[in-house]
Amino acid sequence: MRTVISQSVVLPAPAEHLFDMYLDPEKHAAITGAPVVIGVATGSPFRAFNGALKGTILQIIPQRLVVQSWRSVKFNEDDPDSTLILAFAPEAANRRNGIIDLIHLDVPAHDYQGVVEGWETHYWRPWRRYLAG
Repeated sequence: MRTVISQSVVLPAPAEHLFDMYLDPEKHAAITGAPVVIGVATGSPFRAFNGALKGTILQIIPQRLVVQSWRSVKFNEDDPDSTLILAFAPEAANRRNGIIDLIHLDVPAHDYQGVVEGWETHYWRPWRRYLAG
């Protein structure tokens, strides 16, 4: 059975800046506190949290969308990669804020809850702190 994680977060920065931060290895690492390998071209590798996460950039629509294959070290060897979709848009009520809509497909059931919680713990909360700093 297919799993779907759906989250939406509003952050105090323009959507295009959030997009750029996610794809910039130095800023991404500053947000998460761990080194990251990421690129802006289709086929670029993705590695984060000392190899705990890895994948590939599948598609980018500049300033709007990032699609990645994604897997954690908690996936079993025979688990297929999951697919991560991040859409970036301005908040309607305050265009100085950006919204990131996350859809994360096909996370194995045994890692599902950890990934759901991990987005808040390892991305959204640190990103808010980074922007407040």
